[in-house]
Amino acid sequence: MKKNINNIEVVDKENRPIGTMPQAEVHRQSLRHRSVVILIYDSEGKLYLQKRNAAKKLYAGRWSISASGHVFAGESCESAALRQLEFELGIKSGHLQLIRKIQASSETGYEFITVYALEKTNTVPSPNPDAVESGYFYTDSELEWLIKEYRELLTPTLVFLHDENVLFVK
Repeated sequence: MKKNINNIEVVDKENRPIGTMPQAEVHRQSLRHRSVVILIYDSEGKLYLQKRNAAKKLYAGRWSISASGHVFAGESCESAALRQLEFELGIKSGHLQLIRKIQASSETGYEFITVYALEKTNTVPSPNPDAVESGYFYTDSELEWLIKEYRELLTPTLVFLHDENVLFVK
């Protein structure tokens, strides 16, 4: 299957491809599709959160998970994760740890989410200003405080993954 960066795969309820469409159209119709989330932890176990660029169409200026993106048509989830990690944060990594696969639902924006982690990195993220305004490493307790006091400044994906106990494994 030829990769087309303008299209993503529409999938059925079992996550099997049934066609390709432009991302905006898939979102407009609330069709099931795939995305990836990459969680970056420093040597102290703190999670990197990014502040989205103010020009982003969705959730501009809000704090979000380390990196994320859609899986393009014909692309593997791991390739998409590595692509997003390099594009958003300038990190080139050959090894990601699969953390969890989350079923598509209205809470996920009808996305089958594959969550990866880049753990105990000594690499300092270099945010792409076209996508990311800034970033910071947070402890579990600091994130708990942000969610309690400033939930409206966070993306729904960050809050959802927190509520699903995906971000910090205890």
